[in-house]
Amino acid sequence: MPLKYWLLAARPKTLPAAAVPVVLAGALAGEVADFDPVPFLLCLLFSLLIQIGTNFANDYFDFVKGADTDERIGPARAVASGWIAPSAMQRATAAVFALAFMVGLGLLPYGGWWLIVVGVLSVACGYAYTGGPYPLGYNGLGDIFVLIFFGGVAVMVSFYLQAGAAWIQWWFHAALLAWAAGALATAILVVNNRRDWSTDKKGWQRTLAVRFGPRFVEWEYAVLLLGAQLAPLGLWYLGMGNPVLLPLMLLPFRATRTEVASLL
Repeated sequence: MPLKYWLLAARPKTLPAAAVPVVLAGALAGEVADFDPVPFLLCLLFSLLIQIGTNFANDYFDFVKGADTDERIGPARAVASGWIAPSAMQRATAAVFALAFMVGLGLLPYGGWWLIVVGVLSVACGYAYTGGPYPLGYNGLGDIFVLIFFGGVAVMVSFYLQAGAAWIQWWFHAALLAWAAGALATAILVVNNRRDWSTDKKGWQRTLAVRFGPRFVEWEYAVLLLGAQLAPLGLWYLGMGNPVLLPLMLLPFRATRTEVASLL
């Protein structure tokens, strides 16, 4: 089958959400400690593979559970479109998650055996996002999952592995970055849930948009985008220097695009 279908199934537009937390952690580690490219690259590769594996699993389970129908708005999905056989997608999902776990093993010398728990949880949650008996994404827990894993886990663990002993002194700075990364990644999910609200409510998908209505997630979207701006303000207050305020230049644009004025 053509490689382009696998590339589409990997959803490359979503990969920056997996890369940004690790890059932020690396930037902070490079500022406050001796930057080591090995754990940085391993963390980056692990994060990207977990994202791709989750995307593959989502493609497969959305098809199997009937979530991808002709009424669906948005990019075409590989299995639902007939580009990739369901069995092939199953095997690819398992292979990508297995590869991610193997990459994660390379981080053990930098953090210890407890990282195996992080790796197992990352794979399990990636699978359970749309798979298993209680899919997180179908039961209104997707937002929390993304906020925790794309923020807290991705940034804090990556920073710990890259900064070493400096983590003790700079963990709160990393926590601010974790909030920003998690909030912005969750905002992407909120956009998707708002877009799919009309079709999701016809099935058994109980996203927050379905549970509480589109108005609720519009508020959620505004809070996440604007709340992420607290990170640069906090870092500036903690003495990181004026350049950390540069993201605030996007605030008027974000306020306009999210129609915050009408929401308030």
